[in-house]
Amino acid sequence: MSKNINIALVGIGNVASALIQGIEYYKLNPSEKLGILPEITQYDVEDFNFSLGIDVNKEKVDKDLSEAIFIKPNCAEFLHKPKCLDARVIGGSILDGLDSDIKNYIPVDESFEKTDIQTELINNKIDVVVILLPTGSQKAAEFYTKEAISAGCAVVNGMPALLANNKEIVSLAEQKNIPLIGDDVKSQIGATIIHRSLSNLFPMRGAIMDRTIQLDWGGDMDFCNLLSNGRYEQGKRQSKTGSVIDHLPNKNSVDVQISAVDYIPFLKNQKEAYTRIEGRIFGGKNVRIDVTMQVQDGYNSAGIVADMIRVAKIAKDKNLGGVIHPACSFFNKKPPIQTEDDTAKKELLNLLSDK
Repeated sequence: MSKNINIALVGIGNVASALIQGIEYYKLNPSEKLGILPEITQYDVEDFNFSLGIDVNKEKVDKDLSEAIFIKPNCAEFLHKPKCLDARVIGGSILDGLDSDIKNYIPVDESFEKTDIQTELINNKIDVVVILLPTGSQKAAEFYTKEAISAGCAVVNGMPALLANNKEIVSLAEQKNIPLIGDDVKSQIGATIIHRSLSNLFPMRGAIMDRTIQLDWGGDMDFCNLLSNGRYEQGKRQSKTGSVIDHLPNKNSVDVQISAVDYIPFLKNQKEAYTRIEGRIFGGKNVRIDVTMQVQDGYNSAGIVADMIRVAKIAKDKNLGGVIHPACSFFNKKPPIQTEDDTAKKELLNLLSDK
């Protein structure tokens, strides 16, 4: 069993940039390591080996990952310039990946020769494939996931495409005994996890939540993509809404609206959000909570993706195939089974235990 985790990233955007910058920075500065679960002890950041990138941006294709992560329209806040990773970005298949306004910002070369993804994954001895495509890229996400499973790679899905919730994909992962974790990463300290925690506080304290809204805006390609061609409706709204209210006893009567409201380019990778919750306490008296937040969006997902990668490799080592349910419930907004976070974490750590 190799101690290294050979990783392929599908979609070299801001999350990929933040992930690589952070991991390579921590390798040089281990005392400053923040934002990954210390309870996962089988692998650490030193074991991460970014081996392959897949993208359709012609400015990124054939570049080393250490260079590609800084090519526009990427705008993740700078942390660290990695040395050459000896990890090439290969050209992928577009499919439905640019079916939105982001096509105006992503230069592509339709003439490049299509790559045999499965062969590339095998030749690079990839352990874990991470799907980081734009929201709405369902066909592309399915294509790369099938290629990964066929190549014997565990799959981590960080975007809202239905993969761990897709019967065909799950069946294939079970047949091949390949771990699958998804769908749609929960940010570390993001609008949805804060919203979910506050919502769950109401029934725990005997109160009733009646209505709630969450409004998000930002300046990176994720928001440009979400706000064009109806892509926000293609999984993102549902995954965020389900994560917030699915554990409420009155979830069918809660008036809820969660929306991406604007793309503001000067904000770059900064995401801002406003959340309001209204409900009733003892005597039917009203209570209202208002929360605002600002965060670097790529980094907010990157720490969770790093944990998902480690768990996927451990599951692969343990010959666990199919959906890794505790990991999905803890790390993702749209898991096949919604479980309370504290319960999901306990189940996950028990699964990872060497006992």
